[in-house]
Amino acid sequence: MRAFVPLVAILALLPGPVLVHAQEVAQNPATAPDAEPAPQAPAQPRTGDAWIDAHLLDMDLYAARFADAFVDEIVRYHEAPRELVEAALAGGGLRPGDVYFACALAQAGGRSCRTVLEARRQDPAAGWEAIAAGLEVAPAVYRRIRGDITESYVRWARPLVSGTPSNP
Repeated sequence: MRAFVPLVAILALLPGPVLVHAQEVAQNPATAPDAEPAPQAPAQPRTGDAWIDAHLLDMDLYAARFADAFVDEIVRYHEAPRELVEAALAGGGLRPGDVYFACALAQAGGRSCRTVLEARRQDPAAGWEAIAAGLEVAPAVYRRIRGDITESYVRWARPLVSGTPSNP
C-alpha cells in the first residue's frame, strides 16, 4: 500500500487538463495523438471475376511473406522481365496481385507485360475489367488466367481461397 500512496500523490499534483486528457485517451484510444488509423479494406481489383479478385487479394498477403518466390513465379511462368516485375513492385503504385494479373493478362492476351502495366498506371482508378476492355483483350482469356492462378497456388503449396467458386 505504501508504494501506491506516492503514485496517487504524484497524480494529484498533475494539472487537471493533463489528467482529463489521459482519462479521455484511456476511454477512447483512437483519440490518442499517436493512434494508428483504422485499417482500410484493400482496394478491389475489379476484374469482373470474383474468384480472380479474391485470389489477387490473397496474393498480396503471399507476396508480403515470400517476395522472391512471388517474383520468380511471374518471371518464369508469365515470361516477364525480372527488372520490370521488381520495379513494378518497388514503385509502390501497384499491389503484388496487380502485377501478377497484369503479366497474366498480357500473356493470355498476346501483349507485353510492360504494355499492360503502363495501361494500369495511366488509369489507376479503373478496375482491371475496364483496362482489359481498353486493351481489347477478350474476356475469354479469364479462363486461362484462372488456370494460371490455380497452377501458381499448386507450386506455392498454398490452398485456394475458400468461400469463392472453385471452378478454374
